[in-house]
Amino acid sequence: MNDTFTSFENIRYLEELWQHFQDNPDSVSPRWQAYFAGLEKNGPASPGSPAGLAEGRAQLHQGFGPGGLTCARCGRAGAMSFLQYNVSLLVRNYRVRGHILAKFNPLGNPRTALPELDPEYYGLFSEDLDLLFTFGHFSGQKALPLREILEIIKETYTGYIGVQFMHIDALNEREWLQQRMETTRNRIRLSRKQQVRILERLTDAVVFEHFIQKKFVGAKSFSLEGAETLIPLLDQAIDKAVGQGVSHIVIGMAHRGRLNVLANIMGKSPRNIFEEFQDADAEINVGRGDVKYHKGFHQNYRTGDGKKVVLDLSFNPSHLEFVGPVAQGALKACQIKNDVQDTNRGLLILIHGDASMAGEGIVQETLNLSGLAGFSVGGTLHVVVNNQIGFTTLPAEGRSTTYASDVAKMLQTPIFHVNGEVPHAVAQCLDVSLDFRQQFKRDVVIDMYCYRRRGHNEGDEPRFTQPVMYEAIDKRPTVRDSFMEHLISLGELKKDEADVIRQTREQYFEEEFRTLADSPEDGSASSSLFTHPHGPYVGGIDALVEEVETAVSLGQLQKLGKQLVGVPADFTAHRKIVKLLKAREEMYAGKTPLDWGAAEALAFATLVDEQVPVRICGQDSQRGTFSHRHSVLHDADTGACYLPLANISPSQARIDIINSPLTEGAVLGFEYGYSTAYPESLVVWEAQFGDFANVAQVYIDQFISSAETKWNLLSGLVLLLPHGLEGTGPEHASARLERFLANAATDNYQVVNPTEPAQIFHLLRRQVKRRIRKPLIVMAPKSLLRHAKAVSPLRSLAEGGFRKIIPDNDCRADKVDKILLCTGKIYYDLLQERQQRNIETTAIVRLEQLYPLAEDALASALGPYPRNIPLLWVQEEPLNMGAYSFIRLRFGDFFSQNWLFDKVSRPISATPATGSASSHKLEQSLLFKAVFDDWKYT
Repeated sequence: MNDTFTSFENIRYLEELWQHFQDNPDSVSPRWQAYFAGLEKNGPASPGSPAGLAEGRAQLHQGFGPGGLTCARCGRAGAMSFLQYNVSLLVRNYRVRGHILAKFNPLGNPRTALPELDPEYYGLFSEDLDLLFTFGHFSGQKALPLREILEIIKETYTGYIGVQFMHIDALNEREWLQQRMETTRNRIRLSRKQQVRILERLTDAVVFEHFIQKKFVGAKSFSLEGAETLIPLLDQAIDKAVGQGVSHIVIGMAHRGRLNVLANIMGKSPRNIFEEFQDADAEINVGRGDVKYHKGFHQNYRTGDGKKVVLDLSFNPSHLEFVGPVAQGALKACQIKNDVQDTNRGLLILIHGDASMAGEGIVQETLNLSGLAGFSVGGTLHVVVNNQIGFTTLPAEGRSTTYASDVAKMLQTPIFHVNGEVPHAVAQCLDVSLDFRQQFKRDVVIDMYCYRRRGHNEGDEPRFTQPVMYEAIDKRPTVRDSFMEHLISLGELKKDEADVIRQTREQYFEEEFRTLADSPEDGSASSSLFTHPHGPYVGGIDALVEEVETAVSLGQLQKLGKQLVGVPADFTAHRKIVKLLKAREEMYAGKTPLDWGAAEALAFATLVDEQVPVRICGQDSQRGTFSHRHSVLHDADTGACYLPLANISPSQARIDIINSPLTEGAVLGFEYGYSTAYPESLVVWEAQFGDFANVAQVYIDQFISSAETKWNLLSGLVLLLPHGLEGTGPEHASARLERFLANAATDNYQVVNPTEPAQIFHLLRRQVKRRIRKPLIVMAPKSLLRHAKAVSPLRSLAEGGFRKIIPDNDCRADKVDKILLCTGKIYYDLLQERQQRNIETTAIVRLEQLYPLAEDALASALGPYPRNIPLLWVQEEPLNMGAYSFIRLRFGDFFSQNWLFDKVSRPISATPATGSASSHKLEQSLLFKAVFDDWKYT
């Protein structure tokens, strides 16, 4: 290649020289040093100076810049036109800042003019419009007149689409986007069939909303009016994604527009939706169910050309944006379950509101998961339905950023701001977005500007607070009508054709409504809360589901134990890990009792050996917060990782043990979604400390504890929540057991507080071996992980099962004169105190499962002991926390009728524990005094 560059071919060369000069001025020749120094001295306006213009034009017509100059670093010779450089700056600024002038707001709010987007700022005037320049880096591109360059960059970057992409570091991604947009001027060519399809889908959206408003006057539906283009956008997304090989699409969205999406995208029968509006049977949903615009749907969908795809619309509560990680976890589970290596086979679509996108921190947490191996689904399509308002709050009151989507810039992902009243512009954004996602497996954002034609809901009056805004909205036709007129003006459609499309859809909804009125259903279709398919798994009453065998033969346990302590010959383990592995080798041989970590590892090993997939996720789950697990070993010399649990047998199931980001909310939501879509697997989320679980309280309250009751959605998710007062302060003491028990009802989940390694072994195996799928809340141990008495013989894993109540076998029942009923770590503290006092007539009974727990189980456990003796509920938590209130509510009458029922605890407190270790010891001693000396602890 000739090393002499014309003024049309050396943009990269000039940028290279400029970068060299910025890094080290001496790296370029003296003449280039003087040239660049002059630019810096005179500032950005210098190209417009008379001397600069004259010099630039002269150089341009001669075809040379400062001729014969050589880069000291690379030795390349070349010449640069002064004006060419300025054209390049102008083009770059359009790419960076053009979105500010784009016409993507249908309400037409004025945009501030920018001097850096004015050619005259660079000394380019009308007499220069026919001069030839280059502006891109695309192969084979020829020089163009400045006039045409200006047309291209203005149409590409300041039309109905405003694009933010120059913040992306990856050059190949930026250039891909530049070429894709600039070569088409950011427009899509739509066939007549495609244009009519868009009109049909817009008609579907508009007619549905009008029908609901007409038939159910005043009812809340959170309509899509003003943003109806979402329906053709989703329609196009499904068709294009399927054409790219996608076989499963998961959609997460809030309540606004959900009914429209259910009817016109998901394929839910309008008759069922109308039935939900009628809400005629008051008895069928007493104490259960949810409002119609929270419900999800599962559909085996067939596109127009006959291709199949699975569609899942995730259930969601009113808590905006929290459905995002749930939907992402569900898709990840489907990808793993179906052993899909190519993430392009699945697509996640998250539909955001503008106010919630900017306002809810869970959005940032969810975005942060997108590039992490344990969570990535190959890129998410984010669609912001930008109503330019949040309830009654305007953007200037609701965010500090320019755009609602600015949080997504953390991912260096392209963001398309587009006018929602221009469906063909929306189609272009969707087309480019899905191609970008497929090419780079990255998230992409479409910020669709529209408006909310009604108030926050159908009974709300928005003109109280936004009179000017709604005066403008009231004057606007529907997007369906404006697009129809657009097609008619282009000669692509006749008015009577559009009328037929509308009439056909209106007749369809009328017929659906008429059939409901003529033969009302029994409510089973809608009130059954049609959900994700669960296969052979069930919910309902725990006691109605049979127990299963969880024991594993001694020989198999020993065989798997050997695998767990073995490492490759060329692997150098840390000296302390070598010691730990030797200790576990003794445990697995049955020579010493099992500690907690050893029993837990055997639970996981036996499950994957039995073809049950296991996934464990938490902030330190590979090692364990308290250094008890060490499931992933690290070579002390090379840092290479080895996972013994992944090397149990050639035919074993998959195991994932994932260190999560420092995020409780999105990660717990993700694991919950994963568990709903993969009920065959054991899915465990582990909090660093149980105290931190309340950061994710929305998922506990709105999903884990209530999803089966609201949505008939099953989950077998396990929460390991380290719990116990140990003198380490109020934020490292309590998983808030009382909150879980307060929400415990209708067998919605299981709450346990196990105290022996054998118990956690049987418990984890029971969780996935039973047919029933219920969340399992585990008050996990901390100090018990290494407690000398909290051990189990290997044989206890080969016999029996999980015990909901553990009786006291060290006391003769007929000699007992006091019964202590407790749960968790306090048992070992009480045991030690009893031994020190040499007491033999006080029995200590452990409740290992607090919920569900039947009264007859308690009666059976306490039956051997005499009646009318003291029965004390003992807890280390303050009286207003822990399990006491639950125990008294559920079993207080039963206890009081048979024994002298009372309680011992720390006094009522606003905090779970003291921050002083010495104060903790004092409080414990007072607790024991109250238990054994009948002293009142107040």
